[in-house]
Amino acid sequence: MKNRLSLLEQVRSIAQLGRRYAKDPYDIERYEKLLQLASEEYSELSEIKESIVVERFKSELGHITPKVGVNGIVFSSDKKILLERRADDGTWGIIGGWCDAGESPEESLKREFLEETGLNVKVQDLVSIFTRKPEDFGQPHTSYHPLFICEIQDGNLRTSIESIELKYHHLLDVENWHADHFEVAKKAYEYMGYKWE
Repeated sequence: MKNRLSLLEQVRSIAQLGRRYAKDPYDIERYEKLLQLASEEYSELSEIKESIVVERFKSELGHITPKVGVNGIVFSSDKKILLERRADDGTWGIIGGWCDAGESPEESLKREFLEETGLNVKVQDLVSIFTRKPEDFGQPHTSYHPLFICEIQDGNLRTSIESIELKYHHLLDVENWHADHFEVAKKAYEYMGYKWE
């Protein structure tokens, strides 16, 4: 599965870039076929209709690049971090989400915090940038995830449609983490000079 997803991402990228830049009609036809084959495989793996997968890929404009998602950590005075128990898989995760077009990473993170927690935050230090490849956690694309330390400005803590529960936790009190969020949280603790062991 891991190698299959990595191969698929490369094939899809070649096909989309070929469709974008090729001039020869025969080459364009070949890239269309390549995209169709990649879409069939993605459809099988994701259980999304092939026609939807093809249209999504065809609608992407410009050079095919990794996706960008942001994450933010808020620490309490007793060095716990604000986490959400996610509605999609029931695991505990750090607040964040995908960046939208026309937003800086900081703007995206502020929006995500407000949407998911009801809190307005000040985005402060960039801790690290995490990379997820197609074989990681079953995702089909390469993605980059900047991690920031944030500070609450105002607002009232509340759940959203994306979360079941919001709560401050010490790193080692959480048993069921989402994806790589344990490693992400560890990095934030280390950055702040906090002991997590």
